[in-house]
Amino acid sequence: MRKIKLDTFPVGGLHGIINVPGDKSISHRALMIGAISEGQTVINHFLWSQDCRSTLNALRQLGVTILENKEQVIVHGEGIGSLKSPEQSLEMGNSGTTTRLLMGLLAGTNFTSSLQGDESLSQRPMKRVADPLSKMGAKIATTKRGTLPAVVTGSKIHGTNIQLQVASAQVKSAVIFAALQADAPMTVTEKLPTRNHTELMLRKFGADITTQSDQKTINIKPVDKLRGQVINVPGDISSAAFFLVAAAIVPNSKVLLKNVSLNPTRTGILRVLEQMGANFRIFYKENKDESYGDIEIRTSSLKSIRIAENDIPALIDELPLVALLAACADGVSEIRGAAELRVKETDRITTVIQELSKLGVLINELPDGMVIHGRKSWKTNTNVLDSHGDHRIGMMMAVAALRTDQELYLNDSGAIAVSYPSFFVDLKSLLNGRS
Repeated sequence: MRKIKLDTFPVGGLHGIINVPGDKSISHRALMIGAISEGQTVINHFLWSQDCRSTLNALRQLGVTILENKEQVIVHGEGIGSLKSPEQSLEMGNSGTTTRLLMGLLAGTNFTSSLQGDESLSQRPMKRVADPLSKMGAKIATTKRGTLPAVVTGSKIHGTNIQLQVASAQVKSAVIFAALQADAPMTVTEKLPTRNHTELMLRKFGADITTQSDQKTINIKPVDKLRGQVINVPGDISSAAFFLVAAAIVPNSKVLLKNVSLNPTRTGILRVLEQMGANFRIFYKENKDESYGDIEIRTSSLKSIRIAENDIPALIDELPLVALLAACADGVSEIRGAAELRVKETDRITTVIQELSKLGVLINELPDGMVIHGRKSWKTNTNVLDSHGDHRIGMMMAVAALRTDQELYLNDSGAIAVSYPSFFVDLKSLLNGRS
């Protein structure tokens, strides 16, 4: 377990320009959709993280030819129905996205696949995917607890109407992937709108998918053919969020983040920053596919905020950072309706409270969230922080450390490579930069 010393309280602030790595959600989906399309799919600015590697390696096990270099990934797809029976279990690593989306792709095949993951992933719920897929005719076996390892026996998929019980883009995407292989059109209805990368990308590849005006109801028609495309992956706003928050809470800071995804289903963190009074500007760039642009942010005087259930899907990955913002704000903030945090890589409600409390933050636990008491200064009561094996907790604590002048260390920093291998290099560039 790797322990590193964290940078703390940069007197001169954070300054510079960052090009964050490619969007993780889009990178996963580009690989999978390219794999079931005909012809070549070229993916530029692909995210070289452990999670995305899990998807790439699993697709290779399923017979897909994928070439790679430093600049791009090239997927040679042979169409829907072209995946081949794997010789061994598919290794999911720590990637919930790989696991859940692949279940949908594999549901309509003519072979059986087994999926296994690491210790952390093997604790996460998979029945939320298996149940709606089973209503479509899929055969998916999990453990008694509804977790990995799982066995997917390819079956005939029937078009039907599915009402999702969990607001999850992963579950929705799995159902959509299975619906592409169904014997009739179908409709998927969400509890709340979630990120729509799957729908946008499938339309680009030629699928007939429409989203109704409520943004929760999706109509999918089965397809015979998808065609390979060029996918330019924007920067991941969930990665950019760490530097947005860092610049907002560290005195004397000014940071520019380039070419960041601005998909409206993912920009909850920007709405939070706006409501809290953060000093930032957005520069949109023209693009007919995924919206993207640059974000400039400076040190800000923040006010408290209330986060409710309807806010959660658009910032589910950024909620630990919202807690950190609240800890630096004037007043008492609340996060509610976020029970989904308890079934992430860790129980993120418990781990956020445990780790921020080490820095002297006053924070109370709720069944579905937390109450955070903002303070201008903290009193650190230990010098060893912990990622708990969770990449987002690790990065959040590295940002939080910038608000202290104590010597601090982070246990299990290697977990950060799951989504952002170059995080500490990019952070160091801002510490050494000047506007």
